[in-house]
Amino acid sequence: MEERDLASQAADVAADYTAFAGNMAKVMEQSHGIWMRLMQAQARDDRPIHADPLNALPAMAELQQAFLNHPHQVAERSLQLWLAQAELMRRATAQWFGTETHKPVAAPARGDKRFKHDRWTDDRIFDYIKQSYLLTAEYLEHVADDVGEEMDPRDRKKIAFLTKQFVEAMSPTNFAAMNPEVLEATVEQKGENLVRGLKMMAEDLERGKGSLIIRQTDMDAFQVGRDMAVTDGQVVFQNEVMQLIQYAPTTEQVHATPLLFIPPWINKYYILDLNTQKSLVKWMTEQGFTVFLISWVNPDERQKDETWDSYLEKGALTAIDKVLEETGQKTLNVTAYCIGGTLAATMLAYMKKTGDKRVKSCTFFTALTDFEDAGDLQVFVDENTLRVVDEQMTKGYLPAEAMATTFNMLRASDLIWNYVVSNYYLGKDPFPFDLLYWNADSTAMPAKVHHYYLEKFYHGNALTRGELRVLNMPVALSDVSVPVYHVASKEDHIAPAAAVYRGARLMTGVKEMRFVVAGSGHIAGVVNPPAMKKYQHWVDGDMNAESVEGYLATAEERPGSWWPDWAAWLGKKSGRMVAAREPGAVLGTIEPAPGSYVKRRFDQD
Repeated sequence: MEERDLASQAADVAADYTAFAGNMAKVMEQSHGIWMRLMQAQARDDRPIHADPLNALPAMAELQQAFLNHPHQVAERSLQLWLAQAELMRRATAQWFGTETHKPVAAPARGDKRFKHDRWTDDRIFDYIKQSYLLTAEYLEHVADDVGEEMDPRDRKKIAFLTKQFVEAMSPTNFAAMNPEVLEATVEQKGENLVRGLKMMAEDLERGKGSLIIRQTDMDAFQVGRDMAVTDGQVVFQNEVMQLIQYAPTTEQVHATPLLFIPPWINKYYILDLNTQKSLVKWMTEQGFTVFLISWVNPDERQKDETWDSYLEKGALTAIDKVLEETGQKTLNVTAYCIGGTLAATMLAYMKKTGDKRVKSCTFFTALTDFEDAGDLQVFVDENTLRVVDEQMTKGYLPAEAMATTFNMLRASDLIWNYVVSNYYLGKDPFPFDLLYWNADSTAMPAKVHHYYLEKFYHGNALTRGELRVLNMPVALSDVSVPVYHVASKEDHIAPAAAVYRGARLMTGVKEMRFVVAGSGHIAGVVNPPAMKKYQHWVDGDMNAESVEGYLATAEERPGSWWPDWAAWLGKKSGRMVAAREPGAVLGTIEPAPGSYVKRRFDQD
């Protein structure tokens, strides 16, 4: 009996070994195929290869000189690191011999999900690796800040960004051989997790046409027009840069003054119409507004000659013409989000200069108008990086995957490395999530529009300096004069609340302004339906305060969504109630919402 048990165990071991060896052979085969696909894509790419695409070397040289100029500060930080590492070794040794209980020297920051697996704490070796990494990461992130006070502010920000990228890339969680969860899964599944993961990597490589576009959600779980962007409406006008959607009313009466949304063209508009529960568009129709929205084209070679002026003229200004033609009104209200808000600011300044009074008010959602300190994206903009970006746009547009990679780098730990581990090491299918589907549904950018945006705003801050011309007219932020409702998000890393606040205060021509700070970030701070009862917002602070912190110190904090506050403010700007309007009564209809422009995806071309 015992001999049979031993034989059975030996057979199981042999079978496990055979299965593991077979999977490792598949891993080797798949890895070879992936490398060949990458090499083929690189061989076909005729764009120049840059050793320093972010122009980091000048900033690194400046940092090196700062180290030489401040040896005492560097030595002090280095000594602190050495003492902390020594104390970690002492405690780990004492714990190993049972003379001390577990007392960590370093712990992950709140919200850091990288080390959530139990063995990062329970296993002495992995716990030591984790803490040693965290101590070193803290040292690297702080030593540059200590000595960088004399550096150029933009170079200092670039160093901080690059250091963060390096620190996050070097996390032990990103290495299969150092990640206990990956090792555990590989043993338990006999390597099948790696086989599944490399299969997903190969599929992502194909989807990106040779560039690795990491999936963040199940890309087959959603469909635009079926699961999202489902609010009833009609496309009532279109040209080469946009479709104009008019949404069906949901009330018997509506405000006389219509509302036009100008969304960003960096991502697709349906973040404002994500689903029936989260749709700001649908909610606004329920408040009695006639809602129109621009759906920007996802550009290709056909849009290579489009400019900021043409997006202004053929996009925003034409949309205003058509909204007023359709409704028979003489004025409308405008709401603009992100880069759409930047465009709207230039439009309002231009309209002021030309005497055009058709816009009654403008609402800005997390929109940058002052770019003096414009967040992490500014790291990607200087004269050298502008040249690099131009060389990426040889076909007349910036590829969608390039834009997606840039935004993912802003939160690399969550949007890149998290999925490298989960998808490719653990072989897990990403969870279906509508917001991440939208995030992955990337758009291209017309070359001339993108260059203008980076050069004139991020690099030159021309609108606030009065150095910008649109449609042959000099314009400045101070020219904006219509009533304004500003929304900033407290934790926004794309349009920082501090920068949005500065831009609002520079609109010195505006006599009526309401400034609101929403809880959360660039997306969740805006897309926050009242029914969800999430986050909070701050209103009625002192706009004479020099900083957003000063404004918040004097503001009233209210629970939940700011949407009702905005609807009440906008309602006062929207005139009497009239009979509800059916889409296309004057202009006619082209196709049902969401239209065809928004459905075009780069990975399906």
